[in-house]
Amino acid sequence: MRRAAALALVLFTVPIAAACAAQSASSPSPPASQAATAACPAEWAAGWRRLADRISAPVYCPRWVPSPLTPKLGEAYAGQGGTAVTVNKDGSYLVSLIWSDASGEVHVNFGGYLHQTAIPRCDEVETTNGKTVRTKVPCFSDPSGTSRAGAITATLYTVNRGPDQWHLLYAWKYHGSLYTLSQHVAAPLTYPQVAGDLKRMLRELVLLPPAG
Repeated sequence: MRRAAALALVLFTVPIAAACAAQSASSPSPPASQAATAACPAEWAAGWRRLADRISAPVYCPRWVPSPLTPKLGEAYAGQGGTAVTVNKDGSYLVSLIWSDASGEVHVNFGGYLHQTAIPRCDEVETTNGKTVRTKVPCFSDPSGTSRAGAITATLYTVNRGPDQWHLLYAWKYHGSLYTLSQHVAAPLTYPQVAGDLKRMLRELVLLPPAG
């Protein structure tokens, strides 16, 4: 089922300031020459480096995320909400940044599926006339073009499931692994604002290898 409209995400409920969220629409990025030589900001580099060391694989550190989010891992936002890191046994990971209130939310996910480049599969449950059927379907579908950012060529997916449900999502391959970046399409942000935020985040990712 196509999900173009922004709905409330059931996975998390945490607060956000609408005024701050309104400022998360894409603003001017640094010049390409500056972004090309930039490093993961020192303020939050340590947390992303620990993640890379934990999974023994590179991660993509964000130099920018939409307001009022911050990418400092382990940080709680004012009120409720903050960052969450999940690492599976195979080393695949999900970093979630979320902050919401009654007016809407800002929610960004960074994912890594190590040692695989195929789109992962998600459960889809449909009930018809009292009969429930569970099937495995691609977690990302409806590809809608590509975007280039440095060495990254990412495909945009507009229908997504699992932790990226109701999100726009970019996916790309690097050294035999699949990486993703997604943002929830939800008020107070519009679809074009979220699309702009994603493009800026993609441009400002920094590849961070594990130590040693």
